[in-house]
Amino acid sequence: MAQEQPSAANPGGTVWLRDQVCEGIRDQIITGRLRPGDRLVERDVAEEFGVSRIPAREAIRILMGEGLLEALSPRRIVVKQLSRRDVLNLFDLREALEVLAARRAAERADEAQLRQLGKLLESARKATDSGRPERVSHANTAFHHYIVEIAGNELLAKALEPLEGRLRWLFHQIDDPASVWEEHRRLHDTVVAADADAAAACALSHVRHYREVALRLLFDGPDGSAAP
Repeated sequence: MAQEQPSAANPGGTVWLRDQVCEGIRDQIITGRLRPGDRLVERDVAEEFGVSRIPAREAIRILMGEGLLEALSPRRIVVKQLSRRDVLNLFDLREALEVLAARRAAERADEAQLRQLGKLLESARKATDSGRPERVSHANTAFHHYIVEIAGNELLAKALEPLEGRLRWLFHQIDDPASVWEEHRRLHDTVVAADADAAAACALSHVRHYREVALRLLFDGPDGSAAP
């Protein structure tokens, strides 16, 4: 539970509390503790996280912007059910952005960044071995984030930022984390080799394979055709 220690007159304190509430709700959605259609009430959110209604309201607004929550009416905010089209659109955008990120990372990575990328890959392996989906989701997200950071394109990073919550939710749907880790290992190796073309091809293959997995798990078919 967040403790509202900063003064209400302190904007920085309000932002910190908002971010804590936002991350708390986001994690509940990603891990399935909050499910599609579940309602969020500003008063209840504030009470749960031990904050005033202002940071609770702002957190809900941010998560609506991220596409994790939606307003069915002015007074009814619920966890959004991602449709087949939503998921396909996410993967189309991810394909374009992450392939570019992988190419630029292979072109620009220095020795210190390569060492850090290796550490993140090892952390992802340990998370995979743990068998805990939440750890796997966080570790895989960190690996992808760092690829984008190495790419050194601020606009690229900002384009991916609003997708973070939904992409983390998709990472949580993995049914074969060992296979995903192996794909990350291959991507890591192409970046280390400074092979931009191979890195781009590896990222493209990874995103397309993961799209098929996600559609199968969420909609019972590689193209989502069996979804209601």
